[in-house]
Amino acid sequence: MKRTYVAKPDEIEKKWWVVDLKNRVLGRAAVQISNLLRGKSKPEYTPHVDVGDFVIAINADRVKLTGKKLEDKIYYWHSGYPGGLKARAAKQMIKEKPEEVIRLAVWGMMPKNKLAKHQMTKLKIYVGDKHPHEAQKPEVFLLP
Repeated sequence: MKRTYVAKPDEIEKKWWVVDLKNRVLGRAAVQISNLLRGKSKPEYTPHVDVGDFVIAINADRVKLTGKKLEDKIYYWHSGYPGGLKARAAKQMIKEKPEEVIRLAVWGMMPKNKLAKHQMTKLKIYVGDKHPHEAQKPEVFLLP
């Protein structure tokens, strides 16, 4: 009789990956990052257990958007007060908060549950090409 393998949290070996977003398309990079965070490429992948790796995204300010998304894409949020709807175009958002653009794109690729919120804490985003995680010996992940 065959048995289904279920990963246990203490058995999982977590790696660190560096993803360079320089001249990469935002959506395609977000898919790859979310798959690394969830651990979908690992043979021991279990949907209800955090088997994903840590991801360091560098050069967040140099990510590309295709078509007319720089002008047409609008990011909305609400302050919580009446009439508090705020909006900002993608071009301005990349200039002011490029980390938030990457975080929102990756969050859109994740399942909407408590495990995904925990997995998102393993995403580290930096504007330049420097990061403070050299002690973890991260490996370079080449985006296709």
